[in-house]
Amino acid sequence: MAKKGSHTENDPWDHEYKKLGERIRAIRIAQGFTSAETFANERGLGRAQYGKFEKGKNLNYANLLKVLQALRVSLREFYSEGFEEPPRGSTH
Repeated sequence: MAKKGSHTENDPWDHEYKKLGERIRAIRIAQGFTSAETFANERGLGRAQYGKFEKGKNLNYANLLKVLQALRVSLREFYSEGFEEPPRGSTH
């Protein structure tokens, strides 16, 4: 059984978590940070924890907000690319 706010490897939402991680990584790189470690250190985030976020792991709403604050982007900006609405009737 997964802990509240976490997901397992068999989670049907795994693809969506990965998309979140990919978007976080893309924004970091677009801001000129080629190293996730340097970014995490300069923005006051734990290096290992931030690495998990970019892989779509351990991402709950509070953690996502923390990362977006470090990236200095709003939720609207974050979701402006790569998160189109699923077709009606979709379970995702």
